[in-house]
Amino acid sequence: MKIATWNVNSIKARLPRVLEWLHDFQPDVALLQELKTLADGFPRLEIEDLGYNVALSGQKTYNGVAILSKFPIEVEHDRLPGEPDDDQARYIEAFTGSVRVASIYLPNGNPTRNDDGSDSDKFTYKLRWMDRLKAHAQSLLKLEEAVVLGGDYNICEQDTDTYDAKGMADDALCRPESRARFRALNFLGLTNAFRTFDQTPHTYSYWDYQRGAWSRDNGHLIDHLLLSPEAADRLTAAGIDKTPRGKEKASDHTPVWCELTD
Repeated sequence: MKIATWNVNSIKARLPRVLEWLHDFQPDVALLQELKTLADGFPRLEIEDLGYNVALSGQKTYNGVAILSKFPIEVEHDRLPGEPDDDQARYIEAFTGSVRVASIYLPNGNPTRNDDGSDSDKFTYKLRWMDRLKAHAQSLLKLEEAVVLGGDYNICEQDTDTYDAKGMADDALCRPESRARFRALNFLGLTNAFRTFDQTPHTYSYWDYQRGAWSRDNGHLIDHLLLSPEAADRLTAAGIDKTPRGKEKASDHTPVWCELTD
């Protein structure tokens, strides 16, 4: 089973690239983020024509997450539990095939500071969201199932996960509070699929559109697939597929993938 995560940065704007990648790469399950559309604007027919079932949590203009699968999909959650008033479409979780998967679009959190130097509402929202994710992950691990929590985590876990550690020091992707929460999530017993096979520093999954970031390889590693022990036991391969990022009208992210035995 090949599972991939990809922040597509607008499913409508990136549809030709998404369809091309699904056809060529053939993931069994694809976790998409930043759809930027409601459910009725999602190109369901085009994706279903490639053999995928679709489940999504949409939002107009912002956010939005989806699960595409060649297997039936049973949705468990279309929002992250823990804060009933939070209506941002950043989380969807479902059973599909032999795994439980979640597509995650973790808040960016920038700018992190108010004019007086205090933490901004955007940054504190990110931290609360991460606390909720950790609590929910703890409950999932108690089920002792194969779980894959994939998505755009908007976290550079280490200085070597960004091209400019000094310049990013006060960015929400790199602030100590963000990193501490990401590590606490991993320390629950989750396995980072890509890092299991590749520890190479300065390997990235995101490159900004500005300042020639892609051509200069000025990127960040912020997209991750985190596996429960039951899923990690089935892990056979993982990687980053940079092919889509180099194409015309590409997303600023590129897919991260892993393979599990059946």
